[in-house]
Amino acid sequence: METNNNSSIIKEVLSLRYCPSIDTNKNKFIADDFLPEEKFNYLEYIENSISSEIKNKVTDNHVSIALSGGVDSTLVMALLRKTMPDVKIDAISLKFADSVDETKIARNIANKFNAEHHIITIENFLEYLPKAISIIKMPFWDTHWFHMVKIASKFSTSLVSGDGGDELFGGYTFRYEKFFTNFNSNMTPLDKTKLYLKCHERDWVPDQDQLFDSKANFSWDEIYKKIIPYFNNSLSPLDQIFLADINGKLLYNWIPLNTSFHKFFNLKPITPILSKDLMKYAPHLKNSIKYNKNSKIGKIPLREILSKHVSPKLITPNKQGFSVNTVNLWNSHGKKICDYYLDNARIIKDKWINEDWVKKHLKKMDETQDVRYVNKFLGLLAFEIWYRIFVTKEMNPETKLSV
Repeated sequence: METNNNSSIIKEVLSLRYCPSIDTNKNKFIADDFLPEEKFNYLEYIENSISSEIKNKVTDNHVSIALSGGVDSTLVMALLRKTMPDVKIDAISLKFADSVDETKIARNIANKFNAEHHIITIENFLEYLPKAISIIKMPFWDTHWFHMVKIASKFSTSLVSGDGGDELFGGYTFRYEKFFTNFNSNMTPLDKTKLYLKCHERDWVPDQDQLFDSKANFSWDEIYKKIIPYFNNSLSPLDQIFLADINGKLLYNWIPLNTSFHKFFNLKPITPILSKDLMKYAPHLKNSIKYNKNSKIGKIPLREILSKHVSPKLITPNKQGFSVNTVNLWNSHGKKICDYYLDNARIIKDKWINEDWVKKHLKKMDETQDVRYVNKFLGLLAFEIWYRIFVTKEMNPETKLSV
């Protein structure tokens, strides 16, 4: 990735936390992929598809599984044990310092399915950021999968995960609720695009246009153009959101990043929910099958299948995923690391990022830790680290970020 030719990539990563300008995904979804079709016996079909993918892809007698304690990973665990009753399973859960701890629930699930459970505590989430960035070759800060793959590679040669459940089966319920609270039927595609981005407020800041300097030549219109096609079609508003979501972080963040980590650690990924079969089948399910607007519950088919194998009491009610409390991270490590690397930052010196913006908000952060600005500074840190590795070539990827 060369900065002179890919300024749009930098602006997208720092505004969306994913990058639609990269051309690595050949199977981009279009509106026709989400046209509702009548599907009979869909619960049986989905369960059989996941089980079949597990049976075909698990070729060793020992696998690792990323176990968060939520619906997706628990369902995959249940069907893995059902399909492969004799396979040895090492279940891995990440525990980030000063963040929501769901490892106790994950441990109960691991015990139920006779899996060895490993809780990996990450004290400083940013410590190995240079190494992670050197592998993915992109300026992303949220590289938790680096830790997962690194650990899993010590136990087995393959890693099973529940990736894709949120995108294929309507799991981002808090965003749907926010969208429809502010939605009206007279909205244009541009209006819906702006509303959609307002439902992703953690990815950008109110003065986003002032963040960039002259070399970036930032414009919100450039960002909107990437999103508008998902809302300029005959689909229902909810299906338009599903279309935007699957073409967002899944195709242009998680999959390319995770693929890079898997290749680096020579680990075979097994993602049964993201099988070619379900990637074609699930989008055509009626959205009411996936998400109930009244109860505001999503991933309904996966929940119903899981209920046959696990008591609902065993599952995390409001899943966080392997998530980091970034405000606490800022207070423990982030601020000092950002102060160090953004002082005399190369991305400021070379006119990508506005120095006045950085100084202004770093000072404000002494008084209030607004999570949106915390996340933005972590994004700038990743950009600076990437810049020093690949542009100025002055940073060794083995460098550890610590305070």
